[in-house]
Amino acid sequence: MIVRAKARWLRKLTLSASAAVALAAGALTGLATPSQAATQGPCDIYAGGGTPCVAAHSTTRALYGNYNGALYQVRRSSDNATRDIGVLSAGGAADAAGQDAFCSGATCLITVIYDQSGRGNHLTQAPGGGAAPGPDALANAAAAPITVGGHKAYGVYVSPGTGYRNNRTNGVATGDQPEGMYAIFDGTHYNGACCFDYGNAETNNLDNGNGRMEAIYFGNNNWWGSGAGSGPWIMADLENGLFSGVNQKYNAGDPSISHRFLTAIVKGEPNHWAIRGGNA
Repeated sequence: MIVRAKARWLRKLTLSASAAVALAAGALTGLATPSQAATQGPCDIYAGGGTPCVAAHSTTRALYGNYNGALYQVRRSSDNATRDIGVLSAGGAADAAGQDAFCSGATCLITVIYDQSGRGNHLTQAPGGGAAPGPDALANAAAAPITVGGHKAYGVYVSPGTGYRNNRTNGVATGDQPEGMYAIFDGTHYNGACCFDYGNAETNNLDNGNGRMEAIYFGNNNWWGSGAGSGPWIMADLENGLFSGVNQKYNAGDPSISHRFLTAIVKGEPNHWAIRGGNA
């Protein structure tokens, strides 16, 4: 595969092998109506720039200033009961106390990560496919505690084999349409396996050929490409391979990451793509 991204035909939203704190993907096409919320969230800012979020996933906070719905769903091991976990107030942090009360004395798994954009692009347990015959595992709902704005919250702690997908998306870029995506990762949680991704790929759970995926990778895998130092690096997973820049293998301009929380961005258009990142 060459370094520039080729046509990416079939898309799904996917979260696999990543420790995500707040996730959102935004197409770079379409009309935007900026939110009128008093406090802007990340997706209000995207909408204000004419690139509205078409999928907005977070278990820790609202990504819109006026969002007052569910962030995610948990399932309790003792009786398989489920509960939606929302926000403390519109535009605010997650109601971790509600999760703690519901899950007291039992283990809870995250079963759904809701799309806050209103397009219904929710993430659920990834089914089996070409890389794995059976379904992926679900994340332990209490394994990634953090503090958001002075409030306790839980990120998505993804150990090897954990993954979420949506194969029937609404409004997400397909083919070689322009798109962008960002994720906030725990910069201390990574490994060298493939692949630690958030973004778009095929809708049938299979590898359908080169250039048919565009996702953010975070880790220190160097089988296909690498950046400066020993990693971890932000790279683009473009199927088939991880790419750290214009050169197919090594790109010194892609630095190793040491941030506690990392903002990672991949954006693309026909024959062009870019990697960006920084301290979250």
